[in-house]
Amino acid sequence: MVCGGFTCSKNALCSLNVVYMLVGLLLIGVAAWGKGYGLVSSIHIIGGVIAVGVFLLLIAVVGLIGAMHHHQVMLFFYMVILFIVFLFQFGVSCSCLAMNRGQQETLLNSTWGMMENKTKEDLETQLNCCGLFNTTDTQHAKRQNAFLFLCGCVLCGTKMLDHATEALKILGGVGLFFSFTEILGVWLAVRYRNQKDPRANPSAFL
Repeated sequence: MVCGGFTCSKNALCSLNVVYMLVGLLLIGVAAWGKGYGLVSSIHIIGGVIAVGVFLLLIAVVGLIGAMHHHQVMLFFYMVILFIVFLFQFGVSCSCLAMNRGQQETLLNSTWGMMENKTKEDLETQLNCCGLFNTTDTQHAKRQNAFLFLCGCVLCGTKMLDHATEALKILGGVGLFFSFTEILGVWLAVRYRNQKDPRANPSAFL
């Protein structure tokens, strides 16, 4: 049977959803590992990563069940949700690739302002820095009042910006790659949904 046939479309869609399931489980595992080893203390960051992993896992399960049973309704909702995720992820990935240094500073400032004090302190400890772009905005200064520490302290914002461009390029590139796999999943779902199962009743309506 040629690759455009029913069986090939089914196997390709199942394989793609298995990959999505593995990625979702990996995100959940990494978040749990980071929390367990104390790498990230913010429950919001951990919860966000786990939520993304669970969401991806649920989409993959719906797509996998729909592909295995050729379920029209599940395949329809699967391709609609996946297309919405594609639009969102494609836009975010393009924004990451197009972001300049000034926009990176604005993003860091807004993100730093929303962080909990414990998360800021963890970042300052791990990066060996203080504050973002102002040495008075540091948890070490508030907790320790260490003047000598502040004199020789490197700003966290400076360290972050040194690697932000490269990190955003990697993030944008990976996001674009996964967004194209998502549009591939939508195309496979549409194609597979409109194909007739050769083992089914020839007079049955799809």
